[in-house]
Amino acid sequence: MKKTAILLMGHGSRVAAANEALHAIAAMVEETSGIPIVEVAFREQHAPNIQKGIDACVARGAERVLLYPYFLYAGAHVLEDLPAEMTEAAKRYPGLEMALGEPLGVHPKLGEIVCERIGEAMARSGWDQKVA
Repeated sequence: MKKTAILLMGHGSRVAAANEALHAIAAMVEETSGIPIVEVAFREQHAPNIQKGIDACVARGAERVLLYPYFLYAGAHVLEDLPAEMTEAAKRYPGLEMALGEPLGVHPKLGEIVCERIGEAMARSGWDQKVA
């Protein structure tokens, strides 16, 4: 079986905590999925960039990489920039298999999380509104 890596890709931010959150998600993905190679990369504002993220996966022995965009929707980064990044990496690694995952999108679990966060915000505000 080919050695698989997951490259979680975020937008990137000048705010360090925003970037650290993706590393926390990556640790959860690694623990839950059982896939031993999970790396993080950023499209803008923060290192490592996508190419360095792919390099890190290959350096750890990956023969195929699932590039997962940790974005809500398929905007220009997902539809244009990330495929271009894959094309660029294929020039350096012609035998490397790469696939692009779908962004988070609309999912019932995301709706649950939003309701949970709204409930927390209302409680902090002292509002006695219940969110299901």
